[in-house]
Amino acid sequence: MPYSTGLKTPLSNSEAKGTYKNVSDPEAMVTFPVIGDQDNAAFVAWTTTPWTLPCNLALCVNPEFVYLKVHDYVTDDSGTGIVHCAPAFGEDDYRVCLENKIIEQGEGLVVAVDEDGLFTEKITHFFGRYVKDADKDIIEAVKAKGRLVKTGSFTHEYPFCPRSDTPLLNRALPSWFMRVDEQLKEQLLENTKETRWVPSHVKDKRFHNWLENARDWCISRSRFWGTPLPIWISDDGEEVVVMDSVDKLEKLSGVKVFDLHRHHIDQITIPSSRGPEFGVLRRVEDVFDCWFESGSMPYAYIHYPFENKELFEKNFPSDFVAEGLDQTRGWFYTLMVLSTALFGKPAFRNLICNGLVLAEDGKKMSKSEKNYPPPLEVIDEYGADAVRLYLINSPVVRAEPLRFRKEGVLGVVKDVFLPWYNAYRFLVQNAKRLEVEGSGPFVPTDLATLRSSNVLDQWIHSATQSLVCFVRLGDGCLSALYRKLLTCLFQHEVVVPYLLKFLDNLTNIYVRFNRKRLKGRTGEDDCHIALSTLYNVLLTSCKAMTPFTPFFTETLYQNLRKAREGSEESIHYCSFPEADGTRVERRIEQSVTRMMTVIDLARNIRERHKLPLKTPLMEITVVHPDAEFLDDITGKLREYVLEELNVRSLVPCNDTLKYASLKAEPDFSVLGKRLGKSMRLVAKEVKEMSQQDILRFEEARKLTIAGHTLELTDIKIVRVFKRPDGLKDTEIDANGDGDVLVLLDLRPDDSLYEAGVAREIVNRVQKLRKKSGLEPTDVVEVYIESLDKDESALQQVLSSQEQYIKDTIGSSLLPSRLMPSHAVIRNVMNDYFVQVILSDESFQNVSKLSFKISLARPALKFN
Repeated sequence: MPYSTGLKTPLSNSEAKGTYKNVSDPEAMVTFPVIGDQDNAAFVAWTTTPWTLPCNLALCVNPEFVYLKVHDYVTDDSGTGIVHCAPAFGEDDYRVCLENKIIEQGEGLVVAVDEDGLFTEKITHFFGRYVKDADKDIIEAVKAKGRLVKTGSFTHEYPFCPRSDTPLLNRALPSWFMRVDEQLKEQLLENTKETRWVPSHVKDKRFHNWLENARDWCISRSRFWGTPLPIWISDDGEEVVVMDSVDKLEKLSGVKVFDLHRHHIDQITIPSSRGPEFGVLRRVEDVFDCWFESGSMPYAYIHYPFENKELFEKNFPSDFVAEGLDQTRGWFYTLMVLSTALFGKPAFRNLICNGLVLAEDGKKMSKSEKNYPPPLEVIDEYGADAVRLYLINSPVVRAEPLRFRKEGVLGVVKDVFLPWYNAYRFLVQNAKRLEVEGSGPFVPTDLATLRSSNVLDQWIHSATQSLVCFVRLGDGCLSALYRKLLTCLFQHEVVVPYLLKFLDNLTNIYVRFNRKRLKGRTGEDDCHIALSTLYNVLLTSCKAMTPFTPFFTETLYQNLRKAREGSEESIHYCSFPEADGTRVERRIEQSVTRMMTVIDLARNIRERHKLPLKTPLMEITVVHPDAEFLDDITGKLREYVLEELNVRSLVPCNDTLKYASLKAEPDFSVLGKRLGKSMRLVAKEVKEMSQQDILRFEEARKLTIAGHTLELTDIKIVRVFKRPDGLKDTEIDANGDGDVLVLLDLRPDDSLYEAGVAREIVNRVQKLRKKSGLEPTDVVEVYIESLDKDESALQQVLSSQEQYIKDTIGSSLLPSRLMPSHAVIRNVMNDYFVQVILSDESFQNVSKLSFKISLARPALKFN
């Protein structure tokens, strides 16, 4: 058995497998002379546990190996093909010696190492020495006898006690076992098939493999504290009584039992049933392995079978259990093996298994090594919600290890909470702006009556309802595939990434693309619709995210509820949002997704050619065979594409071969195993497919080659850009993702120059506002002054782009000559009316122009 000298007790195999370390141990090659050999030959055995040599009883060879008799034997390789056998200190050694009748079952095997790991008086030369400390001296003793061939050190994994952190020794000692025979193994495997695990691979691989190789379970421990083994045995070992109840113990002993701990029952004896001459039976000294108690939990905690029989039988097996991956060989196993042995059924129906959270260096988190940041320090710095979201959106929910990084929690704050909060703040700021401008307190239109003709309003409402359907696991909105994935359990692994993607879309698409509407630049009514849309979406998403981020969502809700009378006092009192399938519009969701793909592809083209978004371009061409998508991208979504990419015109094209040639490639990773020897022929045919063949395949979605049916997932369709004749790669370029192809006309056009300069000016104004600490509701006057000798170029830009500038920054740019002569910096005032300059900054060589921008607002002072 694996034996802990630190705890002075045997451990189960599952416990021993839990903590391995890389250690360097002495290795030795030792000769064992062959008696009567005319050449004085010797076997050479290799060992990394020299301390077991004094107890060696045999050598073990491999019947499949060929052994040669040589005169000089020295090797640098590990091992010789011969190992020595010390049956008192190795499970395999014991088995081999037993099978070959070197020792006998039940024989008093000499174990020359005591419970502290010290040699007993049987080993006279090393009596009282700790075995691992004696390794070097044993090697020296072997050398002195002329039996040492080679010595050195060997680095390998070695088991340590998980509690005392001391090396485990394999040591033969009497223990009590639960027999796990082949019949029980088969029952275990069958019962496990009836259970559902998340993730499923833990059951199908790790747990299944453990069950197939399950061995008898050592259930006894040599400790004081613990549940005493209820076994009474006679001094001669012939009579054994197992107590199955307190009543039985009291009846046989004649003693009233009030407490079952060792110090209360160890002194209780039972008269031998064979007569007084055979003495009494005493309880064995061992206690139960604590995992036996854990495995008994489903029935032991309600005192079954002595009480609550009906309660137990109605509720067993349990609905689900949840624990870490390390319990595959621990609690999950003990629950299953005991319930199978006792009841013939599994202990649970469903199981959620998470991975282990490790230190950043990949090691186990250790208090002694202090290799992790204090949890409360991380929570105080970033919030409990950020830590929670970091963990439930990590490999841990896939039963994989996570190397905990404080920077990872910070990433969640930056990528999730700040954008989410900014969307909320944008709503609050613009609702406040409406109130300041005289519209009164903002009262959002109720979601049930809110209707909008704006495509992004429709899209975000649809996306919100899709989110609710997704999280609610049904209501007719989920795909059959997803229902299969979540037949029994709510999966963080799937739901949380969906929630985070939704928040990303809300902040980076809806709010970003609707800034003008939300700021009131498209009229008060349209602004109110946009703000109401944002309000309802934020409210719904907060309710959906509350299980994951309870503190953050409560903070947002406490302010959101003020805008609507009759709201619940806390978000935690609110019902989970109901799904409204009538507002889910798949076409709009798909079109917006494709629009974002178009924008991302076009941005990549700009990056390749180092063309910033401030540089306007003439034309973008979108190539796709779907007429509905092209209608959307040139209709409802056109203004968003043009503005986001700073392009003048958008041209649709449904001829997929006009700007690209098609090429088919077999997916070897998918087809290799399936096709075997046919792969070569099929691959050749696929690569030779013509343009028309590929188009027909895409339409039919399947193809038969050499008797094998191939689907879209089996063949990669590559679209290679076909540049129009007469144009260089610096004049037109393309980018695609296998679905959409985007072309950008990169040729410079003087007519676009003024629009580009206007965007640069607007960008400087916005940065200066931010630098000055202004809120969107703060009204300021913006002055501009040319710093060039020839001011006409700047004046031409201001004149031609006046409307764009006014729409974007909310006011016209005023020439610096209109600034009052008594304007002063900061808060120096005269007794009457002054203009306060908040901030000013000069900019040089911006699109070949230099200018100065000043932000100012009036202030009043009364005598």
